[in-house]
Amino acid sequence: MHMADALVSPPVAAVAGVAAASLLVIATRKVARSRRSDIIPMMGVMGAFVFAAQMINFSIPGTGSSGHIIGGVLLAAFLGPWAAYLTLCSVLIVQCLVFADGGLMALGCNMINMAAMSTLVGYPLIYRPLIKYPSSTGRIMCASVLACVLSLEAGALLVSAETVASGITALPLGKFLMFMLPIHLAIGICEGVATGLVVAFVQRYNAPLLTDSAGTTAAGTSAGRRRVLWGFGIAALVLAVAFTWIASANPDGLEWSIEKVAGVAELAPASVPATAFMPDYESHFAGIVGGVLVMITLWAVTMLMFRHRRQTVSRRIK
Repeated sequence: MHMADALVSPPVAAVAGVAAASLLVIATRKVARSRRSDIIPMMGVMGAFVFAAQMINFSIPGTGSSGHIIGGVLLAAFLGPWAAYLTLCSVLIVQCLVFADGGLMALGCNMINMAAMSTLVGYPLIYRPLIKYPSSTGRIMCASVLACVLSLEAGALLVSAETVASGITALPLGKFLMFMLPIHLAIGICEGVATGLVVAFVQRYNAPLLTDSAGTTAAGTSAGRRRVLWGFGIAALVLAVAFTWIASANPDGLEWSIEKVAGVAELAPASVPATAFMPDYESHFAGIVGGVLVMITLWAVTMLMFRHRRQTVSRRIK
């Protein structure tokens, strides 16, 4: 669902950018005030895992389209909504700046459509009210599917609204939605099943690491945290290495919808940021490089946040 710059006008991009940046400021303050520095490694590893997982496009049978997970509901289940938003935005920023996945001008739209809709809408409004750990596998699966479907459908609606507000006449709202909503419903169901399986598996072996109904994460044992970190880290490495062999070559849900409406998958050549040294993930090492960059970005940002928070508190005490 990564939007290209050709789909967004400067005014729409500016509004979305301000909204996304405002949410980022709130997220950094919320995470810093939590005083849970032990969440830093979890954010880094989970961010690398979602980055790698997003590279795996899975085919949607009978459509000629493909989709990939967003990962926001999964992140929020382990980190809480605000830390999850910060983590997913870091993934989107690295994708844009390093791999030219999503336009630079459209970055704010992508952060709202994917990160905010999943971590700040789908998770708190659907998933969290339905789940209280320990919960049955069936309940986790149902809540995950509902939350992921809502997130994807809300994002698809926003993409369509943003293109209309940007004056993209090649994509009339009614016809565009006729393709966007069904294909992202299918993608949302697939993501929901994958999310539910991961959460149910972790609950079975280390339930304290999942966020509770209030959205806070229990500390869990050090050994339990290490096991989960190693598990997600190894999974991220496997996906990062294997993406070129198992990812579908079919256009994703947004490109497929554009092609069905406008006859072409892209309305204009994609703009490539000057920082993008691996556009379109052209290297076999793209997954590893991207995962490492996401971890470094998150660790650096969160450590600076907590350090600034400690210094502020110390000055107030003095």
